[in-house]
Amino acid sequence: MTHHLTFRGAAVAAEPGQSVAAALVAAGILDWRATRKEGRPRGLFCGIGVCFDCLITVDGLPDQRACLVTAADGMILGDAAEGGADAEGGADAEGGADAEGGAAGWATGGAAHA
Repeated sequence: MTHHLTFRGAAVAAEPGQSVAAALVAAGILDWRATRKEGRPRGLFCGIGVCFDCLITVDGLPDQRACLVTAADGMILGDAAEGGADAEGGADAEGGADAEGGAAGWATGGAAHA
């Protein structure tokens, strides 16, 4: 049975047991938040819950690591408009992996983002 999630108004399918991050990437969505300082796109990076690049709001609960949250039918996935790490004040405020000169651009072969 396929689960149906909603991300920024768009339907996203997820297989049972699949993480939110895996479902988003499978749907072609590679970033779902931006860094606070320079607005660089962030999405799945480590995939194992060590970094905080994949933070997302899930069903109104901010700062969830998308790589660790199992997708469930009817989930509403947030973005910057809903607050949390997707907006200002997120995990990258302290200079984590996505601070200047960090691990930006994994999905584009390491290209810098303007």
